Amino acid sequence: MAAARLLLRLAGRLESVNFAQSVCGLLGAGQGPGPWYIHCSWQRGQLILSSSSFPGALERLPIQRPPFCPFAALGQQPGGSRMELPTNRGVEVGVAVILQSSDQTVLLTRRPCTLRISPNVWVPPGGHMEPDEEILECGLRELQEECGLQLPPNQFSCVLLGLWESAYPPRLSWGLPRHHHLFLFVLVISQESQQQLQARIQVNPKEVNAFMWLEPDVAAAVAAREDGTETLRLLQGLPPSLSATELKDDRETQPLILPMSTLLRTTPTTAEDKEHVNTGAKFALKLWLQHLGR
Repeated sequence: MAAARLLLRLAGRLESVNFAQSVCGLLGAGQGPGPWYIHCSWQRGQLILSSSSFPGALERLPIQRPPFCPFAALGQQPGGSRMELPTNRGVEVGVAVILQSSDQTVLLTRRPCTLRISPNVWVPPGGHMEPDEEILECGLRELQEECGLQLPPNQFSCVLLGLWESAYPPRLSWGLPRHHHLFLFVLVISQESQQQLQARIQVNPKEVNAFMWLEPDVAAAVAAREDGTETLRLLQGLPPSLSATELKDDRETQPLILPMSTLLRTTPTTAEDKEHVNTGAKFALKLWLQHLGR
């Protein structure tokens, strides 16, 4: 099935986005560090974005891209490199779930080293949206497919947090991008505790090989350690390691002690298989903390 389509409302007209184009740039959001605020709607298998309000638009949401976004960098270079990118593809739409337990922790999962996209990286559960799906429906499906979690009806609430423009490889120093996504971050607030949710998790070994729960103070430190920046105040007093759960070869789980330094790594400048938290996941954690503060 074809992936959901992304359309931008520019000068009153709906226009599709080519693979090589920067979504944030087209929306006029390229100035300054961001995030920028846009209006969006989900209509008949199409995600529509606009810098100004339009009929059927949802509330304004923040949109962000990494400071080293390859599509932004390519837009500032002569056209030679862009000619090597696909011309018959658009930007794919995905959903990532920020699952919050009743005791205010959130779930992150680690992608296996064998995956072609973002191997050995910590991310929220998520994936591609199908044209016939609603946003929350897609997020709940991905949560079940990756983590085996099916949330009981009427025992959770949800909030749209924001959007993230993503490329893989994530840096031009790794090579030209082969994938271009726009992810919607959906906060799903469960009435179950971390312990209750943990007991029901059965990860899909093809997509997840470890998972952990972050408390707000640790999430704040991880979010603050963005690529090229850090807030020393938030890094002080952190534990040297965190407890996580890892999948063994026989699909049984075992405790994993994860050094805090691993979570504070930034995206490598070369295509190294270094374990780290995805830059988009850090932005999602920041949005989650802002929501908690409200």
